[in-house]
Amino acid sequence: VIWPKWLPMLPLAGVLPVNAGEAVSVCYNYGCPAQAEVIYADEQLAQVQTLLAAARTAADERQALSLAVGWLLGWAGQQTPVSADRGGNTADNGVEGRMDCIDHSTTTTRLLRLLEARGWLRFHRVLEPVSRVRYLFQVHYSAQIEETGAVEPAVDSAAQAKRANAEVEAARYVVDSWFRDNGQPAVVIALQDWFAGRDDHDRGDDELRPTTAVHGRGQDQTIER
Repeated sequence: VIWPKWLPMLPLAGVLPVNAGEAVSVCYNYGCPAQAEVIYADEQLAQVQTLLAAARTAADERQALSLAVGWLLGWAGQQTPVSADRGGNTADNGVEGRMDCIDHSTTTTRLLRLLEARGWLRFHRVLEPVSRVRYLFQVHYSAQIEETGAVEPAVDSAAQAKRANAEVEAARYVVDSWFRDNGQPAVVIALQDWFAGRDDHDRGDDELRPTTAVHGRGQDQTIER
């Protein structure tokens, strides 16, 4: 793992949770036919809180969320079969605990909402999962966040702050944990880049493919797995 300069070195919990802090259901086996409850320990949640609290900008927070989602899914793998999940779908086809983009987008959204509900997101809000279409028939889903564009507290009045916030154009990003193995940092990229076909920062521009957003799971469309 490459640690951002602004991020303090934090120890990863390598054992099962001791103190129950929060329960989240994770989906697996393609299309969320199986779900299992994961209990995150207070110690694990404290690590995530410290990670997010170190962020000084929205970009920092997105980088922290990439790591946090990887940690949370990795810890989930200590209690459920999702430890067997591999990036994409060909490497774990037929394996118990495999996750497609529906499993990932559903589970990652739940994890992000856990963080949001605890007040740990200062620069983003969590949205419903988003989808795109590739080659007309292949659909892919991802969790999604929106930059809040919060105004600095040094303003003359609440009315000015409200007007200033309204003028800020909120940017949207996907938090896509499907592309990498269980426990690895999630891919966090601008929504428009994702719509354009970019999947991972490690890929070059020649990997970009035109795509179109869709709003539902068409019966004649294949889930991009």
